[in-house]
Order: sequence, then structure tokens, then C-alpha cells
Amino acid sequence: MEALAQRLSQLDTHVEGALRVVMFYDTLMRRRVDLPALARASANLAECVTGFRLHGTGGATRFAPDGTPAATPPAPASSTAPVTLDGEEIGTVWLERAGPPNPLDDVVLDRLAIAAAAVVERYGPARTTMADPALVELVISPDTDEPARDRALRLLGFPADAPVRVAAVRSPDPLDRIAARLCPTRPVKAAPVGGVGAILATTLDPAGFPPGVRAGLGAATCPATSWHQARTALRFTTARQPVVHHDDLGALALLTLVPPDAARANPDVARLADLTEDDLETLDAYCATASLRRAADLLHLHHTSVARRVELIGRTFGADLTTPTGLTRARLALALRRLLDE
Repeated sequence: MEALAQRLSQLDTHVEGALRVVMFYDTLMRRRVDLPALARASANLAECVTGFRLHGTGGATRFAPDGTPAATPPAPASSTAPVTLDGEEIGTVWLERAGPPNPLDDVVLDRLAIAAAAVVERYGPARTTMADPALVELVISPDTDEPARDRALRLLGFPADAPVRVAAVRSPDPLDRIAARLCPTRPVKAAPVGGVGAILATTLDPAGFPPGVRAGLGAATCPATSWHQARTALRFTTARQPVVHHDDLGALALLTLVPPDAARANPDVARLADLTEDDLETLDAYCATASLRRAADLLHLHHTSVARRVELIGRTFGADLTTPTGLTRARLALALRRLLDE
């Protein structure tokens, strides 16, 4: 390459300069620099303030030739170039040269724009956990076409072709802390969507959620399907089972398709309204364990006391809860009641 550049320089000094610019950016890409480092190096090369802005993040990043952040307010751009990825404009790069344009400014901007697009595709625009909610909604919406979804995932920093799963979260804790705890070493992004926290990650470990968090986990690798599954699973969470994986619901997920009026009119669901809070807690523990002794351990009671309670609850409920049919009816009624409360 150096020999070729030397031969061409004898023909045209502009060609030599252009080749050196190309080699400069090739070196930066081999070093796998991020966007700020790319803009900083470009400012040093162009000997003027250089900046970039990605449409998905909004804010502008500018560097002076000495490598420090450029002073504000910004000067008018002397030349600009669009950053395009898959045929779509995703941002802009520019130079703020005070004097007349340098003959190589167009070459610098062209290579900077190409390099910026490659960096965005590889890493995404930022290392932060919280993401632009509009970008996250674009990823998880069922109405988004696949090319747009893929571009949004790249802008969020997810590797190409990596499976992305979604968690739906309700918690008093900050969403970014939950997401960072879930995936300390892997790509993860989070944003509030429709009153629920959405966490996108390549891997979701149910054991990683801190206490006090309610979370539903999607199983599908398509983010839109995974988000729907995660919201469904979230509706089945309880204080006793705060994290629910959609795969573990099985046929129970079909209960979300029952019209609310039909659920309220069901006699088993209606009879739950006649139970006290203590009765409901006992019934929930018994349904969760299918064992009088294990329910007693959860409730910190003697198993004979729980047996008497379950018998009395069964009379009010209208079924023998110690039989498989009665236990199934009670479980379904409790699940429908929780869905109605949601």
C-alpha cells in the first residue's frame, strides 16, 4: 500500500493525501475504536473541530484538534456528511473549519461517515444501560418490519444475528441497576414502555433479579414475541413467585384470552370474594405446594391447623380441595382472579 501511495504521489499530491486519509481510517477500524475516539482522531487529522450526532440518541459530540471536548456554543459546520447504514441515514458528521475548506475535507468526512456507520453496527452508540424508549419500542413492536428492527438493535449495541430476549419488570428499584445486575458482562438495554420496564438482553437469568422485583421473562428470540410473552408472564407473578418465565406457564397462558366479564361470572372466581385475606393466603400456599405439610411450612403453622383451614375453605369454595379436581379448580380460580386484579 505504501509503495502504491508513493507511485501515485508522483502523479498527484491530492491522490497521495487521499490515500493517506484512507489508510488512517483503516488503521482506526483495525484498532476497533469507539465513536468518541473516532471523532477525536478525526479532529486531530483535520486540524479543526469535528463532531457527530446520531439520530437515535440526539446529542452532539464534538472534539477539538487537541483531543479535548470542543467549547460551546458550536461554530457553524463548514462541511457535513450523512452517516448511512443499510441505506438509511442514522446520523451526521461534520467539520467546523474557521477558514476556507481544506482540499481533503470531503475525503475526511466521507471516510469518517463510513467508519462511524461501521462502529455503530459493531458496538451501538453508547455503553449506557438506559436506552431511548422510542428505539426500544421500535424493537419490541409487532408492527416493525425486520430491516427496521435489525437497524434499531444495532443502534442499541446488540451484535448482528444475536438472539435478543425481553423481560417485563415492575420494581421500586431503578431500572438501570436491575438491568446492569442481570447482565454485568453482556449487552443489555432498558427503557420504560407503557408503564412497565422493558429489559433487552441476549441472556436473562431468573436468579439475577434482586428481591422486591416482579418480572416476566419472554422465551422467544424475536423481540416482539418475547415482549408479548414477558408481559403475559408478568401478570402471573405473585409475592411468593415474583419472577415467572413464560415457558413455565404452559397452558396457563391461555387464561389471558378469557374475557374479563366471563372470568368474573365464573362461580369459582366469584366465590373467592367470600374468603378472608387469611383464607386466600392459606389457599395460595396450598395451591402452590399441593401439600398440607409444605403449605404449613410456608405459613409457619402446624399442618393440622392448615388441614382444618383448607377443609373450611373448600366448603365455602364448593369443592373438596384435597382432590385433584378441586385443587385444579382452585388454582385456576386464583390465577383468573390475579389476572382480573392486573
